[in-house]
Amino acid sequence: MAKCSGCGPGYRTPLDAMKGPREEIVYLPCIYRTTDIQKPDYLATVDVNPKSSTYCQVIHRLPMPNLNDELHHSGWNACSSCFGDPSKTRNRLILPSLISSRIYVIDIGTDPRAPKIHKMVEPVDLYWKCGLANPHTSHCLGSGQIMISCMGEPAGGGKGGFILLDGETFEVIGNWEHPGEAAPFGYDFWYQPRHNVMISTEWGAPKALVNGFNPAHVKEGHYGSALHVWDWTTHRKLQTLELGEDGGIPLEVRFLHDPNATEGYVGCALRGCVFRFFRTPKGDWAAEKVISVPSKKVEGWMMPEMPSLITDILLSLDDRFLYFSNWLHGDIRQYDITDRRNPRLVGQVFLGGSIIRDGPVKVLEDPEKQEQPPPRFIKGKRIPGGPQMLQLSLDGRRLYVTTSLFSGWDKHFYPDMLSEGSVMMQIDVDTDKGGLSVNENFLVDFGKEPDGPALAHELRYPGGDCTSDIWI
Repeated sequence: MAKCSGCGPGYRTPLDAMKGPREEIVYLPCIYRTTDIQKPDYLATVDVNPKSSTYCQVIHRLPMPNLNDELHHSGWNACSSCFGDPSKTRNRLILPSLISSRIYVIDIGTDPRAPKIHKMVEPVDLYWKCGLANPHTSHCLGSGQIMISCMGEPAGGGKGGFILLDGETFEVIGNWEHPGEAAPFGYDFWYQPRHNVMISTEWGAPKALVNGFNPAHVKEGHYGSALHVWDWTTHRKLQTLELGEDGGIPLEVRFLHDPNATEGYVGCALRGCVFRFFRTPKGDWAAEKVISVPSKKVEGWMMPEMPSLITDILLSLDDRFLYFSNWLHGDIRQYDITDRRNPRLVGQVFLGGSIIRDGPVKVLEDPEKQEQPPPRFIKGKRIPGGPQMLQLSLDGRRLYVTTSLFSGWDKHFYPDMLSEGSVMMQIDVDTDKGGLSVNENFLVDFGKEPDGPALAHELRYPGGDCTSDIWI
């Protein structure tokens, strides 16, 4: 973390954050729901310091006290949005459970290498106080409160609302949005206070997606395809930007890190597209498609066309590079976004996926005319699944990758991962001209966990990172 007189957590600016210390440990939620292992999900601490004797190893496991939570994404009690408040400390990890709707508050301040549970927020508090369930993304606010987006209502239907937690007691305060103004679906969100705006995205109805993906549910209206624009001060919904079929299932949303910026990007899973959203000269908001990864015509798969399924997306702290994972096609891509409307592909690497050349799927037609990639082996391990969650080092030179999306969808698309476990990999990044290469000496194999193969998901650094911190 930044050290200075009278400063709060995080860093003064995104460019200051790029000068921060190298990451030494990473936190990852590890999931057993949907597997045959009747054990609780847990938070793993992984040593990523090359000088350490436990490099590339899980050095601590914190099991939750309940089964079938589906730990998923995490956030902080305080981040760079509180940098100006010296009374704030980044010492609690907010860990929502996507299926049980329980929220764990984890103490990482006492001993960052051995986290412990500080508090549990029970699902009934979300149900009764907010009428919401299935919490997903948590962001700390400059006010000291914590805001968490939700995907549904207690009966399993879609409902894109937001809950507020007290940043000291972690009690549920209530809804952020006004009554009756929740979006039809929820997922991720990002705010930009200097422009009084927040933008949220949509996945789908929890009870439709919980056990896998049914294409018929898209036609039946159980999945989203819109961005929602909110007034950050009044909490009113201002606009809904319908992205159409190419914008089906808009997941991770990222404003540029520069707090003066009035634009950003969202990855849309269903058709493999990235949209740029921006404020228009009139003062309202609009979106345009700037990247499209075409589906491949295939045989030997569950459908005749295989989408790339963009499932995670992030921006380097200097707003120069955009990265995303194609979970089904099996590649990670790096784009130079210096020209915001015309991203330029500068790096690509394959890490497994569903079209590996010795697998059951044959590509019949590929508009990009790429050869089917060979399977990926790292340290003798054949990589199961495809690249999914991403986290970039502060300096932008290392990209960490895990392979699990969500246990129900892992079972649907990559059933072998439930018996083999997921993995964590590291990609070396050329930050000069662009380019990606696999670090052949780095692998964390969650197939070898003490209680059996686990599904490791999102990655989080103790001092904050490019997907947790917002500057105001």
